[in-house]
Amino acid sequence: MTTMTGTTATAAAVGTGHTRVEGRAKVTGAARYAGEIPFAELAHGWLVLSTIARGRIRSVESGPVMSMPGILAVLHHGNAPRVTTDYTGLLGRPDPTVAVFQHDRVPCAGWPVALVVAETSEQAREAAAALVVRYDDEPHDVAFSAGRPGTYTPESSPRLQAETRKGDVEAELAASAVVVDAEYTTPEEHHTSLEPHAAMAHWDGGRLEVVDSNQGSRWVAEDLAQLFSLDPASVRVRSEHVGGAFGSKGVRPHQVCAVMAATVLHRPVRVVLTRRQMFSLVGYRSPTAQRVRLGADADGRLRAVDHQAQNLTSTVHEFVERSAAYGRVMYDADAHHTVDRVVALDVPTPTWMRAPGEAPGSFALESALDELAEKCGMDPIALRERNEPDRGPVSGLPFSSRNLLACFREGARRFGWADRDPRPGLRREGRWLLGTGTAAATFPSGVAPSTAAVTAEADGTFTVRITAADVGTGARTALTLIAADALHVAPEHIRMRIADSDFGQAMVAGGSMGTRSWAWAITTAAGELRERLALGGGIPPEGITVRSDTTEAVGALAMRERHSFGAQFAEVAVDVSSGEVRVRRMLGIFAAGRIVNPLTARSQFIGGMTWGLSMALHEEAVRDQASGALVGADLAGYHFAANADVPLIEADWVDDTDNDDPIGIKGIGEIGIVGAAAAIANAVWHATGVRHRHLPIRPDRVLLAVGGTGGAG
Repeated sequence: MTTMTGTTATAAAVGTGHTRVEGRAKVTGAARYAGEIPFAELAHGWLVLSTIARGRIRSVESGPVMSMPGILAVLHHGNAPRVTTDYTGLLGRPDPTVAVFQHDRVPCAGWPVALVVAETSEQAREAAAALVVRYDDEPHDVAFSAGRPGTYTPESSPRLQAETRKGDVEAELAASAVVVDAEYTTPEEHHTSLEPHAAMAHWDGGRLEVVDSNQGSRWVAEDLAQLFSLDPASVRVRSEHVGGAFGSKGVRPHQVCAVMAATVLHRPVRVVLTRRQMFSLVGYRSPTAQRVRLGADADGRLRAVDHQAQNLTSTVHEFVERSAAYGRVMYDADAHHTVDRVVALDVPTPTWMRAPGEAPGSFALESALDELAEKCGMDPIALRERNEPDRGPVSGLPFSSRNLLACFREGARRFGWADRDPRPGLRREGRWLLGTGTAAATFPSGVAPSTAAVTAEADGTFTVRITAADVGTGARTALTLIAADALHVAPEHIRMRIADSDFGQAMVAGGSMGTRSWAWAITTAAGELRERLALGGGIPPEGITVRSDTTEAVGALAMRERHSFGAQFAEVAVDVSSGEVRVRRMLGIFAAGRIVNPLTARSQFIGGMTWGLSMALHEEAVRDQASGALVGADLAGYHFAANADVPLIEADWVDDTDNDDPIGIKGIGEIGIVGAAAAIANAVWHATGVRHRHLPIRPDRVLLAVGGTGGAG
């Protein structure tokens, strides 16, 4: 036995900047991603997607393709393995979008109709392009608009509160001295993460092994087990390195296809999606149409908040973009009404995308608040301060902590807000009109039960095993720092092992809940381990391991409104002769609980704000009404912010202590995008005197607006 060393007190790691522990491996290419890990006898699958938007498959003419060089199989609805379609999934209900090749129905353009498997990816791609699939085409409907026929309010559940009411909105609006009633729209938007989705599946001694790019290995393992009627213990999913996810990397058709092909061929099979395929197979942010009505007294005190939002979903699987939920915690008012409605169309199913609900919802409500401030002759920050609640405006629950006004005060000081002339269209610099705008931000701070194992090794180091996922956020490094502090050792003494479903149940990397949930499990296990080590004695060669499960502790948390908050500021320049909008600077100040690693935290905030800029000015997927497919489904046709579009962006935070929370972490992955688009849109109004209620703020919309043909874009 070896005596334990390295447990003496050391300087705190949490709260100080640390470079990523896997950084060297990534920049040198040593870090391998799911699509590039070598496997013996690896075969390659290439998906074939439907070219119609609705109908039935008449035939898959695989005969000619099977005679091509290297072709091993063509899977389709006529010969593919059967899967269970009534599994529960992460959300407690089946997701038919992953039950591929089970029927001849085609519900949207880009639906998987076949998988070609070959010795090389080049052979599979060539054969997939040559495969002839014949259809019986049916009329389709992909036209989304506000209040169109077929729109409905989804059934509320513990996971989805589709509609909330407090007080009499209509009466309060009628009694209001100032009213804003406007419609705001956001377009279809896509994740398009840097690393395409990829999965390799093979059977090893009766056990299914999957190497994947995902946001939760245990999630994927459990869903695959249910789909293929397997014992969960017989499925292992690993996802060590992930090149971006943003909500899109859950259980998707390519993983199911890889398992099907590996089962049929008895050899490893990898399926990697192309960039174009990602536009239809991995979800996206639905377009939204949102009507916001605000009623206030002449001094700006809100009497009524009415936020009615609508998004599209597919005919296969219901997804609700919870845009109206944003305002339920933001501003006090005598009456509140919020509702999210959906309409089912012949389109691929939307999904979570960075700050789902809050990103488009904040654009609408924070723009409307700016319009109300203008009508009341008030400073936008003063208006928000006047309507600051002391508890949840709808729920009535106390806030765990709420430092929104501290964010605005610090942001206003650093941005120079006090020097701002509130009148629009006055500042000019050559051909540019200049303006500044602001908006608030919030995102829920949730937590989910998780398990972790911490081992004291005989050499004085510690190994942490947890089914966490680092999707590029720096979670692996943050957890290393958290473990180091909990064990009172330097970070160099920690070996962090993540993204393996065999490590046990844990929260996925999503909803800004990952680090908080995982940290709780790690600190719990580490605390118990330190108590055991304090009893003295040696450490055996196999080490001493303590496991934790936070289910009971999480369930005992008091009911509170738990959220991160922030204040966004932007300065823009608008060329009214060309319609060009340039963002000159942005500042975000956030109240996001305990900041674990300032270096990667700042990067996360700036990344979200950059995406908000892109949302405000560039991103817009256009669906062709005739074909039902996207126009320009690639990164040439889908415009997003490039380096030249991104100005100096600063992000910082204020102290935000939550005495009721044993971890104090709130999550920062998503709040950076919230409110950013509204701040930019409000700045464009300040520069030009014209409101843009429809994103993106394209040059043609600017020209039409300043030309007097429409202020709403």
